[in-house]
Amino acid sequence: MNFITPIQIPPSTIRIGYEHRTMIFGSCFAEAIGQRLSDLLFPVDLNPFGILYNPDSIAAAIRRLMDGNLFTADELTRYDDLYHSLLHHGSFSAPTADECLERINARLSAGAEFLAAADRIIITFGTSYVYRWKGTGLVVGNCHKMPDSYFRRERLSVDKVVHRWNLLLDSIVRRRPEMKWIFTVSPVRHLRDGAHENNLSKSVLHLIIEKLISLYPTIANYFPAYELMMDELRDYRFYAEDMCHPSPAAIHYISDRFESTYMDAKTRAWLRRAEALHRDLQHRPIHPDSEAHRRFLVQTKLKLKQLRAELPTPPTFAR
Repeated sequence: MNFITPIQIPPSTIRIGYEHRTMIFGSCFAEAIGQRLSDLLFPVDLNPFGILYNPDSIAAAIRRLMDGNLFTADELTRYDDLYHSLLHHGSFSAPTADECLERINARLSAGAEFLAAADRIIITFGTSYVYRWKGTGLVVGNCHKMPDSYFRRERLSVDKVVHRWNLLLDSIVRRRPEMKWIFTVSPVRHLRDGAHENNLSKSVLHLIIEKLISLYPTIANYFPAYELMMDELRDYRFYAEDMCHPSPAAIHYISDRFESTYMDAKTRAWLRRAEALHRDLQHRPIHPDSEAHRRFLVQTKLKLKQLRAELPTPPTFAR
């Protein structure tokens, strides 16, 4: 008997390899996948605005990176002795406006430079519920634990989001026709919204992605991370302690399915070597000062240097 519902992933013409520059945007699930690729030596830029959950905030971040306009002090909000950007994750917040702006703009400049040469983008939508800042109507990327009374909560409309992303993709396609897009829906359950509301939210995200892929069938693809978690891994042993986030084992399983979908055999062979070396370097020895461990580190670093020399270098593109 088969005790799972196998998810059949159609073959994709999109490939991700060490020869590509990949930008990754989205929720904490995007962070997990992006960090894995980064650890395994892929050229990636992960969430230049920090973790973002909703399609509007992700689109705003990409648009700002394309324009390259630096943030100014009048775009910051002070709350609880910290300066915050409503478009950024709390990791960018700081005790002074200058420090906050320095963090934000340094990351923006690096992200804009990477995006100008990127040819792959992975987008993970987490929720279609958004919070609008009552003062301006701006959809915020993060509420920074400010009172609910500062915001108006709503669920995004499929048509409005598709229109916004249609304009965004059109502008990028004109500049970078070689860009390929992979969309996913985060398998993280937002149960604080309520079980039914979480299902409604995820349904909206699926409809948005389905429409976008129908508009851009040759450059956009959907990876079923959500379905893999909900069906193939339908068991609480594959969740973290909060029973909402995937466990490390689940993330590894979904990552493996992602890699088999978008990476060729040669890329996966390099990946496995990088994975073994990363595991060796993360190992905590019982006797770190021993001569045997020092020899082990030297040999591992030499293997890492050799692997880096073998990996292809991504081409550069005019901005």
